[in-house]
Amino acid sequence: MMTRSRAGIHCPSTRYAADEYACVVSTSSSPPSPIPSSARAALRDPHWLAAMREEFDALQRNCTWHLVPRTPHANVISGKWVFRHKTNPAGSLERYKARWVVRGFRQ
Repeated sequence: MMTRSRAGIHCPSTRYAADEYACVVSTSSSPPSPIPSSARAALRDPHWLAAMREEFDALQRNCTWHLVPRTPHANVISGKWVFRHKTNPAGSLERYKARWVVRGFRQ
């Protein structure tokens, strides 16, 4: 079977062109903040703090969870923050992403 790549036909995708994402690219020339190792370290950095607030606001806006008082013998499931740099196809930083994930294996 002859594929397009074996025949030497290469059509670059236009959706990954760098000029399309020019409006998304961060204009700051400073390097991105490093990924924090803990939530306490993330709270000291304004970029990660904003990402955490954005995630928390989205959870409340979507009514994903609500805070309730703990009953005496309840099995409380904890969670943790996961931090990532999101980049656009050109390779530059698009945004800081913080997610709150539940440790489901503790059920």
